[in-house]
Amino acid sequence: MSKLMYMLFFVGIATFGNAQCANWIGNEKESEATDAHSIYRSALKTEDYSTAFENWQKAYDIAPAADGKRDYHMTDGAKIYLHKFQNSTDDAEKKEFASKVVALYDQAVECYRAKSISLKCGDTEECVNQRISYLRGRQGYDMYYSLNSPYSKNFEVLQEAMNLGGNDVEYIVFDPLAKIAVYQYQKGKIEKAQALEIYQSLEKIAQHNIENNADYGTYFEQAWKASKVHYAPVESEIFDCEFFKNKLRPEYDANPDDKDVIKKVLAKLKAQGCADDDELVKELDGKWKTYAAAANAQMLSDDKENNPAKYAKKLRQEGDFQGAISYYEKAIAKETDNVKKASYLLSVAKIQYSKFKKYSDARNNAREAAKLRPNWGDPYITIGDMYGSSARGCGDDWAVRLAIIAAMEKYEYAKSIDPEAAEEAQSRLSKYYASLPEKQEGFMRKVKAGQSVKVPCWIGETVRVRFK
Repeated sequence: MSKLMYMLFFVGIATFGNAQCANWIGNEKESEATDAHSIYRSALKTEDYSTAFENWQKAYDIAPAADGKRDYHMTDGAKIYLHKFQNSTDDAEKKEFASKVVALYDQAVECYRAKSISLKCGDTEECVNQRISYLRGRQGYDMYYSLNSPYSKNFEVLQEAMNLGGNDVEYIVFDPLAKIAVYQYQKGKIEKAQALEIYQSLEKIAQHNIENNADYGTYFEQAWKASKVHYAPVESEIFDCEFFKNKLRPEYDANPDDKDVIKKVLAKLKAQGCADDDELVKELDGKWKTYAAAANAQMLSDDKENNPAKYAKKLRQEGDFQGAISYYEKAIAKETDNVKKASYLLSVAKIQYSKFKKYSDARNNAREAAKLRPNWGDPYITIGDMYGSSARGCGDDWAVRLAIIAAMEKYEYAKSIDPEAAEEAQSRLSKYYASLPEKQEGFMRKVKAGQSVKVPCWIGETVRVRFK
């Protein structure tokens, strides 16, 4: 069985070689083939495609491989059918012509593999691979730019051109291969590793030719630049720390003290997984921290003079409450916008009552804030909070409960004038209903519901008594 399969394999190769790769040497129609060959080649040079096609067809039908030393009948045929494709307006016809172009390139490749066409450099694997790389490169180029072939097939052809040609592949392969590789990766049709491998292969080939190819080095350089542009949208997904170090290092070296460059490069390297102990990362991080410290110091200095409210907020967050009050007062003195001034006044009030228990001063500032910004509920909620938190210092149980009523009246007023404060005010009210005085206590004091009574202690307000 194994012998039979072995024989059938070589019979198949021979059949392909004989039928699809026949040459005119010894053929009874050799003269007719050579005449047609000469005519179509001349017509093709003058772009007389009608004459060229008629005579090419004769030469090709007799001898697809011409004299067995060249692939002209296949590659020229592809060129002729490509011209037909580009000049046709019939979709079915265009599809047929596109298929012919691809088939003729495929046929030329198979003839070389079958050793039916000899090359000047011999029939070594390296020699054959170089010619196939050239053919696949031209085929892939036509498929991409002219035939609009399916990406999957186009991708295979271009990859074969690159893999077989290595450093000798044509630069025309770069642009379409890079574009398709990125597209296939984005659509989930190839893995990250394959997209990365293609990039690295193109990079290696480009670098070799830029350094060693006197005739086409510039073309490879341009092709490689275009390829990198195509990869830009996915570079963060497929490349590692080392790639970005190599990419960004020149920019940093050219501007080692530019804060924006330092920030950009450092952020990108960290985002790409570079370790904190990486030498470049440590260098950048040290520079950025030095710059940031100086910048922060300058901003604080500027804020002290030009933006005291901002500096006051910083001091408050840091726990320097007296300093915060001092800078809020500077902000109040400078401010001409009543809404902002009201906000600063209320901030002072909240610090005064919550941190220093200066209730009267705090209430005065809250009231000033309310005057500057009508229908604002927050100052009244703040005053209510003062009353509630200081109630136990107002005297006996009755006095405490009157202070609670005073706090509730402030919450109710805030709720009535400011819809945005209503929810917060109601939340506080709900906690105090249980602290209202009992009716029995009012009876003993001869105080009825609705009666006006003055709250003792610092509060000093008159409230309307209500009971549980």
